[in-house]
Amino acid sequence: MDGFAVSQVNVPLSNLRAITIIIVVAFHSVLPYLASQPAYPFPFDAPPYRWIAFPILDNERWFGFDLFCAWQDVSLMSLMFLLAGLFTPSSLGRKGPRTYTLERSWRIGLPFVLAVGVLSPLAYFASYRLTAADPSFSAFWQHWRALPMWPAGPQWFLWQIFLLGAVAAALHAFAPHWLKTSSALVARVADRPLMFFVGLAALSALAYVPLAMAFTPWEWTFLGPFSFQLSRPLHYIVYFFAGFAIGSHRPEHSLLGPGGPLARHWLVWLAAAVVSMSVWGGLTSLTLPEWQAAALVSRLASALAFPVASAAATLCLLAICLRLLQSRDRLLDSLSSNAYSIYLVHYIVVVWLQYALLDVHLNAIGKAMIVFAAALTFSLAASAGMQIAMRALISRHSEPQDERAIANQPR
Repeated sequence: MDGFAVSQVNVPLSNLRAITIIIVVAFHSVLPYLASQPAYPFPFDAPPYRWIAFPILDNERWFGFDLFCAWQDVSLMSLMFLLAGLFTPSSLGRKGPRTYTLERSWRIGLPFVLAVGVLSPLAYFASYRLTAADPSFSAFWQHWRALPMWPAGPQWFLWQIFLLGAVAAALHAFAPHWLKTSSALVARVADRPLMFFVGLAALSALAYVPLAMAFTPWEWTFLGPFSFQLSRPLHYIVYFFAGFAIGSHRPEHSLLGPGGPLARHWLVWLAAAVVSMSVWGGLTSLTLPEWQAAALVSRLASALAFPVASAAATLCLLAICLRLLQSRDRLLDSLSSNAYSIYLVHYIVVVWLQYALLDVHLNAIGKAMIVFAAALTFSLAASAGMQIAMRALISRHSEPQDERAIANQPR
C-alpha cells in the first residue's frame, strides 16, 4: 500500500485508493461466511495451516460472498501491485534511489516487523481459541512459537513491494535503459487500452501459467515471516512494472487520462471483466476439489483464463474510477489519506469481531455487514488519531528553542 502515495491533483486515482482499501476490509470481513469452506475450524497445529487464510469459520454462510471473494482473488492483489508500481517513478525521481530505498525501509520495513511481531499474533490468537484445549495467551504463545513459520497475515504484501521497490531503485541507478524501454513500449499504447490489455495478459500468462501448472494456483510457501503464493510471484512482478511503466508518464499522457479511451469505454471493460471472470470461474470449477486430479486440459484452460480475467478486472476498476470518480469527496479523501494505516490495523479488528459474533443469532450478511462497518470505522478513527498524535509530537519538537525555554521557566 505504500505505493499508494497519490498526488493531490489526481482525484480519480486518490478515490481509487479509497475504493481499494474498502474492498480490502470487505474481503477480509466476509471470509468466515463463505459457503465453500468446511463446517469446522481448521486445527491450529496441523498442516496445511489453512487458518492463516481463514482464521474464523462461522456456521452462517452465503454463496454470494464466495463470488465476491473469487472476483477479488482474481483482481485485488494484481491491482494493488500495479498501483504500487504506478507511483514509484515519481518517488524515485524526487528522492533518488538511495533516499527512496532508505525511506521505504522505515515506511514499509518497520511496519512489516511490527505486523509480524505484534499485530499478526494478536489477530490469530482469536483463531487459536476456536480449537484450543487451553485458550490462554501463554498457551497460544507456546503453540505460536512452535509453528514452522511466522505468519504475517495480510501484511505479506509489504515485504514483496519493498523488494520490488528496491529492484526498481537499483534499475533506476544502474540500468535506466531497461525502465526507459518498458516506458516507451507502454507510451505507444497510451490511447489503445485494448493493446495494453493484450500485452499485459500475455506477459502475465507467461509468468503465471507454468507455475500454476507446477504448484497449483492455490499453494503458498513460507520462509519464516516471508510468505508468497507459489503460482503468482512473477505475475505480480509483471503488474508492478506495468504500473511503473504507466507511472513514468504524466496521467494525461498515459493510459490513465481522465478523458482517454479507457475511461470512455468503462462499460465495455465492465462487461469484459464479468465475462472473463465467469469463464475463469467455470473452468476453475472443473479442477475442484483436487487440482492435480483434474484433467490436464481443464487445468491448462483454468490457468490460461486467470491472466485474462485478472487483466480485464484490473482495467475495469481503473476505467470506472477514471470515469465515475472524478470529484472530491470528504469520506473518500479521508479513506485515501488513511489507507495505509487502515491496511495495517484493520485485520485485528476484523478477526476479533468475527470471533465475537460466532454465537450471535444473525445471518451471514448481517454479521459481515457489522464486521465491515465496525472494522472500517474503528480503523479509520484509529488511523486519524495516530496522525493527529504524530503531528502534535512533530509540532512539539519543532518549536523554536527560545520559545521552549521561555515556556519551561518557573512562574
